[in-house]
Amino acid sequence: MSGGPTKRDAPAGMWNTVTWILQGVLALVFLFHGIVYVLGPEPLVRSMREQGRWPPAIPPWFRLFIGIAELLAGVGLILPGLLHVFTFLTPVAAAGLVFVMFSASVYHLRRGEVAVVPIVGSLLVMTAIVAIVRWQVAAL
Repeated sequence: MSGGPTKRDAPAGMWNTVTWILQGVLALVFLFHGIVYVLGPEPLVRSMREQGRWPPAIPPWFRLFIGIAELLAGVGLILPGLLHVFTFLTPVAAAGLVFVMFSASVYHLRRGEVAVVPIVGSLLVMTAIVAIVRWQVAAL
């Protein structure tokens, strides 16, 4: 018997690769969105302000809370796995983002912003996949 990977290990290895890709994409999305919500850099929000979409129709403290949560979750999706420290935080971060994305879907639907819902729904599905896979299929 050899100590190398077997055919049985292939599905977990494939899911590990897919999940790392999803984690990278999601981390970039949530880090970017968190920066916009926390700092509101003028070059990034200028066009939204001109369209009347900035600041969002939520209290400033809540926007700051969401931004900080998204920044922490973006870091939590990547760093524990890279450093092999507190790896349980990755599925926890993803599960928290599932809740955030579900809430964002409801928020945008209630405001009649139907065009945004498929994007938010896609992020919801991707974060759910990361949470489930990192919790049960291919834990870090």
